[in-house]
This record gives sequence, C-alpha cells and structure tokens, in this order.
Amino acid sequence: MAEFRMPSLGADMEAGTLVEWKVKPGDSVKRGDIVAVVDTNKGAIDIEIWESGIVEEIRVDVGAKVPVGTILAVVRAAAVAGPPAVAPTAVPPTTIPPTTVLPAVPAPAPSAIPAALPSAPGAPSPAGRPRSSPAARARARELGVDLAAVRGTGPGGAVTLPDVEQAARARPPETAPVAAPAAAPAAAPPAGEARAAPPTPAAASMRQAIAAAMARSKREIPHYYLGAEIDLAPALAWLARMNAQRPVTERLLPIALLLKAVARAAREVPEVNGYYVDDAFRPSEAVHLGVAISLRRGGLVAPALHDVDRKGLGDIMKELNDLVARTRGGGLRSSELSDATLTVTSLGDLGVGEVYGVIYPPQVALVGFGRVQERPWAVGGLIGVRPVIRATLSGDHRVSDGIRGAQFLAAVERLLQAPEEL
Repeated sequence: MAEFRMPSLGADMEAGTLVEWKVKPGDSVKRGDIVAVVDTNKGAIDIEIWESGIVEEIRVDVGAKVPVGTILAVVRAAAVAGPPAVAPTAVPPTTIPPTTVLPAVPAPAPSAIPAALPSAPGAPSPAGRPRSSPAARARARELGVDLAAVRGTGPGGAVTLPDVEQAARARPPETAPVAAPAAAPAAAPPAGEARAAPPTPAAASMRQAIAAAMARSKREIPHYYLGAEIDLAPALAWLARMNAQRPVTERLLPIALLLKAVARAAREVPEVNGYYVDDAFRPSEAVHLGVAISLRRGGLVAPALHDVDRKGLGDIMKELNDLVARTRGGGLRSSELSDATLTVTSLGDLGVGEVYGVIYPPQVALVGFGRVQERPWAVGGLIGVRPVIRATLSGDHRVSDGIRGAQFLAAVERLLQAPEEL
C-alpha cells in the first residue's frame, strides 16, 4: 500500500482544502494522473499522484482543510509477479524537493478538520449557504455572483469555480440603476492621493502566505547579491531576424532567450540550481525554472517551466504563454508549483531597472532582470548606444559564494552574445 498525502506546494503552504476528488475507490491510476483538486492561497490546483495502482481508500472528504502531509488516500499497487522492484514507500521524483512530503506532521486539532459535508446533492452548508469550494466563493465575491442561484456540478451538487464563472458569463447585462435619493458625498481623498481598493480575502490570504515564506527566507538564508549589465544588441538583432521568418503567432519574445540562457548557465554553475534541505545542498540534475507571474487578484506565484535547458526557444515560448494563461485562469498542476529548482523574475515591462529578489526556499538562488535600456557602450574602442539589460543574482551563501555567482552571471552574458547557439 502507498499513501497519497496532501503535498506541499511551496514554502508558504501549511494546509490545503480538498475541493474535488477526480477518482473513487476501485479506480485505476497511473503516475502523473490528476486525482484531486486542492484549494490553496495560490488558487485551485490540480494534484498529481506519483504512484500507479488501484485507489483502495479515500480518507479525506471534499471540503476538509488538512495540513500538508495528511494522508488523503491509500493506493494499492497493481498485482506484480515476484518481489516488488521498488521500496514499498515510493517517493516523488527526484526533481521534487524533499520537503514536498512531510511525514512528521502533527495530528490536526479536532477543529482543524470540519465535519463531513452532507451527502444529499445540493444540500446547503450548516450556515445555510450552498455548498461551494473556497475558490468558488472567492471568485463569486469578485464577480458579484449569488451562489444561491448557481447550479453546482461538483460532488454532491457543490458549486465549483467553473460553475461560478459560467454563471457570470450567462448573467444578462445589467440595466441602468434607478437613481437613489441624493446622499452626502463621501470625503474625497487629498489631492494626488489615490484610494486603493480593499484587497479581496483571497488576495489578503495569499499576501500573508507570501510574507511568511519571505520572512522565513530572510531569517534562514544568508543572502548575497550580485549584478551585471549585459549588452543585448547581438541577441535582439538575431531575434529580429528569426521572427521575420516566423508566423506572427509563433514569434519569440526576449524573455525566451533570457530563460534559456539562465538554464544553460545553471548547468555550468550547478551551485545555483537545487535545494537546501536538512542542512545540506542537494543539486538538481534537471533545470526547472520557476517564473514569477503576477495574478490579477493580487499576489504572485512562480510555477515551473520544466527542462528549460533541453528545449528549443519555440517550445519555451509556447509553454510560457500556456503557463501564464493557466496560472491566471486557475489551471496549475501540483508539479508546476513544487518542481522549480531556480526562480527567474523580470519586472522590466513595468519600467524597473533592476530587481534584487528574495530566494524562495528551499531553492538557493533567484535571478532578476530589469528593463532593456539604451546606454552608452564601448565596443572595439568606439562608444555607441546599445540596448543593455541589468541581470542580478540573489545567492545562498551556505551553498555558493560571490566567485561562483559571478561565474554564473558571466555565463549568462556569454550565452546571450551567441544566441544562435541557444
């Protein structure tokens, strides 16, 4: 028997709410199948299983919020002739940090797990509200959808996130409201002061989780910071020539070149690529780049692009577009939130010249890129104007030092000077 546990989807996750089971006892599953949907501070996440076999037992009901490491289900291995080829308690692939499964999780307090939801389809919650997932409730508040008027398609008639969005699309256009009696105008903010909209509960919860993870990072990781200016003229000129031969829908953006250069440089300087766990550095053979993506409701996540060093620029661009769309649309997989071995953040499109990020534990480095700026630049003894970008590295001094960090940034620069080789 193998235990399928609530996975850790990042250092900022302590618990998750089970939104949906996509399997039932007796179903066959194989490694990589999506078997459940879990609601976290990052949204509703599709959870993959790392065991093949038969679902023997489901131990957590839909709607329950449980800590990371809690057993969600038990999987019976399929019949195998002779002794098993692997240890009975298999672990996730080596590309997933060891902190993904936390077996030594204390038993949750009785109040941490709510009572099982009623089994009658469409039955209301104890508070009189329709049954719904946390993600659906947050989205309903954002869209102004009345959950009581939504027909749920989830287990037992529960209202899911797609149900809410479908209801919002099907809602007839609002007519102009009838004028209300005049009321005293609210006091205007002082001149030049913008009034920020209050954050949604989901955004506030995510901000708290981010704060906890970053506080842990600054408390535990001895950061060092390096920066370098890189001449992008060769890369941008090559990119323009390549895009002239491509359909408009398949054209490459500079970010594809930057990601590929970072991944290739990480192969040369492995001290920036991996995890620091149990007081030891565990380098990763694969290069899975976490890409920081802002969310429309506030906050950000950094899901992984897998094996960036081994992929062509066209595939990187296509997968990046898909990843951004699914991140903002609520369609991420658990492996994309737990596999990243090195994170890249770019704020250049917002006009930022450089960014020195905070490392996301248990990773050991973070790469930042600012905006492309025209700068005076000497080439062959002559001064001209060149497109220049500022690249930065936040490194973990427990694993590397300034010399290896400088070698990494030098490798990024060298690779960008020969983009045809990426």
